[in-house]
Amino acid sequence: MVPGLIILLPVLGAFASWLLSRRSDGTSIRAHALLAAVAPFTGVLLLASHWPQASDQNALITTVQWIPQLGLDLSFRLDGLSWLFATLITGIGCLIILYARYYFDGKANAPRFFILIQLFMTAMLGIVLSENLLFMLVFWELTSLVSFLLIGFNWSSRGARRGARMSLVITGGGGLALLAGILLLGNMAGSFQLSDILSQGEALKHHSLYPLMLSLVLLGAFTKSAQAPFHLWLPHAMAAPTPVSAYLHSATMVKAGLFLMARLHPALGDTELWFALITVTGMVTLMVGAFVAMFMHDIKGLLAYSTISHLGLITLLIGMGSEMAMAAALFHLVCHALFKAPLFMMAGYVDQATGSRDMQLINGLWRWMPALMIVTLVPAAAMAGLPLMSGYLSKKMLFSESLLVTAPHWADVVIPAWVTVAGLFSVAYSVRIFHNVFFNGQPRDLPVWPPKRKPAAALLPLAILATLSLLVGLAPQWIYDHLVHLAVLQTTVSHLPAYDFSALSDAHTPAMMSLAAMLGGLAVYSARKPLFAIHARLPEVDAKDIFETAMQRTIRFSQTLVYRLENGSLQRYLALILLTTVALVAWSLLGLERWRGPVPLSSLDPLVVFGISILCLSAIGVTLFHRHRLPALLLLSVTGLFVTLTFAWFSAPDLALTQLSVEVMAVVIMMLALSFLPQSSPKESRFPRIARDLFVALAAGGGVAAFTFAVLTRPVNSISDFFLANSVPGGGGTNVVNVILVDFRGFDTLGEITVLGIAAVAVFAFTRNLNLKKRVAESGHSHWVAEPHPVILQMVAHMALPIALLVSAYIFLRGHNMPGGGFIAGLVTAVALTLQYMAGGLVWAQARMRTHFRSLIGAGLLIALLTGVASWMFGYPFLTTTFAHLHWPLIGEFELASALLFDLGVYTTVVGATLLILANLGKLMTIAGPGKEVG
Repeated sequence: MVPGLIILLPVLGAFASWLLSRRSDGTSIRAHALLAAVAPFTGVLLLASHWPQASDQNALITTVQWIPQLGLDLSFRLDGLSWLFATLITGIGCLIILYARYYFDGKANAPRFFILIQLFMTAMLGIVLSENLLFMLVFWELTSLVSFLLIGFNWSSRGARRGARMSLVITGGGGLALLAGILLLGNMAGSFQLSDILSQGEALKHHSLYPLMLSLVLLGAFTKSAQAPFHLWLPHAMAAPTPVSAYLHSATMVKAGLFLMARLHPALGDTELWFALITVTGMVTLMVGAFVAMFMHDIKGLLAYSTISHLGLITLLIGMGSEMAMAAALFHLVCHALFKAPLFMMAGYVDQATGSRDMQLINGLWRWMPALMIVTLVPAAAMAGLPLMSGYLSKKMLFSESLLVTAPHWADVVIPAWVTVAGLFSVAYSVRIFHNVFFNGQPRDLPVWPPKRKPAAALLPLAILATLSLLVGLAPQWIYDHLVHLAVLQTTVSHLPAYDFSALSDAHTPAMMSLAAMLGGLAVYSARKPLFAIHARLPEVDAKDIFETAMQRTIRFSQTLVYRLENGSLQRYLALILLTTVALVAWSLLGLERWRGPVPLSSLDPLVVFGISILCLSAIGVTLFHRHRLPALLLLSVTGLFVTLTFAWFSAPDLALTQLSVEVMAVVIMMLALSFLPQSSPKESRFPRIARDLFVALAAGGGVAAFTFAVLTRPVNSISDFFLANSVPGGGGTNVVNVILVDFRGFDTLGEITVLGIAAVAVFAFTRNLNLKKRVAESGHSHWVAEPHPVILQMVAHMALPIALLVSAYIFLRGHNMPGGGFIAGLVTAVALTLQYMAGGLVWAQARMRTHFRSLIGAGLLIALLTGVASWMFGYPFLTTTFAHLHWPLIGEFELASALLFDLGVYTTVVGATLLILANLGKLMTIAGPGKEVG
């Protein structure tokens, strides 16, 4: 479970940082940084200790079953590819935290950064170490959410808010596409486990859904890795603090899409569609990023577009399909992470030292920041691809692989020329960022002058990354063989040999391409002033303004549509719902040759006809007397009573008991509400609306009748056969309904009682300090009641309480094998106690209640939850029940089921929730108004 521990460590670190931030003794930022660095540093050590396992082609997979029926397991995978990415995430993350210690020095919001950056680290580690794609998708979405908080870290800045919103919308939209793609992929492969998917490459590529699935998966990857045209969010995410930019947008988040493409390459890659989608997208992104970067005056803006260009370069290599293209892609990915992070760090220090990131103002800083200039030289040279640097080797690998692409017909000429021109711009903007910042004359009109200097220790993370980048350039074969090649082997179905860098150094054409790019880049930079003048005359396009305009138009359109559909009219809502349902039912029925099936109809019984007639007349009476509320309520209760009798007639006693209890409580609640309303309402509906409502009612009733007739006259194989067969052997009870509630569908029941408890607490909160107007006075001499608490009602209620509680206990205990159960028993108890409130009054009854209703709700939910957790302790899934038959003296054989405890939780929650609602509604009727808190 080492991969799971590596993912968990930053979560624990974030929690520890939160606890430290709660202290009010002025804890230093040094303590916060050291505490935050513990988790990634420990992760690096754990990964280093497991390098031998990662070097083996057989992945280390650990799985904990969670919901196997849905294919959702807590599965972790540690192989060469995940090891490489996890090492980059934790290693660079540790240096970013060290850098942030000096960047945020003296800022009150530093603890929040350390918490969020560790949560983001957890999400990224979850992506690269997940074996289950559904599990990976959870972490994928978590990166979007946490990056939204990090990009909008300076929430008072409008630019930060807009950049965060753009990032969330684009990457979140891509996440939805990825969700659809993964669901298709899992269904095509029959599993969501990577091991199963990677072993079915040929079958997946020949599947009819392969084009749709691949397009959706790549859409998610492209949005996350800022591929054109979805790249616009990345430059505007530069509103984030520089440590965020250095981590999220050079070494981690933008690499997630690249990781996904590399991970799925053995199963989905090397097809014409793969080449077309990925290679073309990578080419466009490579060139757009490189071209725009040259004309950016903001240091972070230039670095952002250069990042987009390099992401396009790696994407292009992943899509090429040549034998060693994936080796070049992953090698450049490592090189890019090592040289781009220190360049972002430099930008942050320059911004803090001078108060500006505008390279038109920032010049000649080598005199004031010589050490920063020295540590910046190596990563800038690596980004330019100068000889002896890591970037030089990775670009030669790109040039070499571009010459090997021969299909389609245009690729053998276009791709080499394209990457050479892009390399030209890369040299130009790399030289510019170094020369403009540290040389190129004197500073002009800087907000802060002279520059503020950082302590020498602040340059340590930059120096470490620059040294590592230099080592990669000096010893590329060792780095590749021991780190990158392990990852490459996991991205291909064939066993590739290690990349031979000695052969690369002897390659003539790639060397000429590198030389052309280098000389061309220097020429472009030398001609930068006229080029800048031409660029300045071009129309300015602000992606944020375009995005915000599109968002506002979308919102306005949505609001218009919503307001037309949701105008506050319940009649319209019901009409739309019913008509839609009728249309769907009609569509289904019209496809049948005959509505009547082969099953014969049951004979009519006079008693059934009588009951149905009363039921129909009561329902019609409700519509006719709806303006007179009390008669309408009484007729409505009659319909409920006859529905109860219908359940009993068709041998559904559990449903009948539940319906009866619910009907009693519903009538009581509605009576309480009616006491604040007039007894009659004026006539408001005109004939056209009445005709419309009558048509909708007839259409809905007729549609339901026709659908029911078509279904009941046909043989149906329902899931009820399974429940009937497994109720006793699986759940230990003969009452199938109760066994379903507490065993087969126990999780649903837990959710339902949780919702019931939340609803009751919400009623309590809403009515806590609510003051209503006095009840509406009626004309004449009518009164609500002559005596609020009749003596006869009090005597009957007092005598009925013990009998009702005894009946409730009996229904509860027998519920597993005979009609009954915790829900029905709880309603019976609630009805009995409600009768006490009605007979004796709120004050009298509340004085005799020994338990708060909210406590009952909490206790019931806790009992039900602990019953489910207890099954985990014995190695069974959540809410698994067990039962045994015991022999008790005098009683005999007695069945004892663990479901009884769960049912007790249901019973307690139902009693507490029902009484909390009724007592607080009844409290509003007291003369003193809200009065003492009830519940």
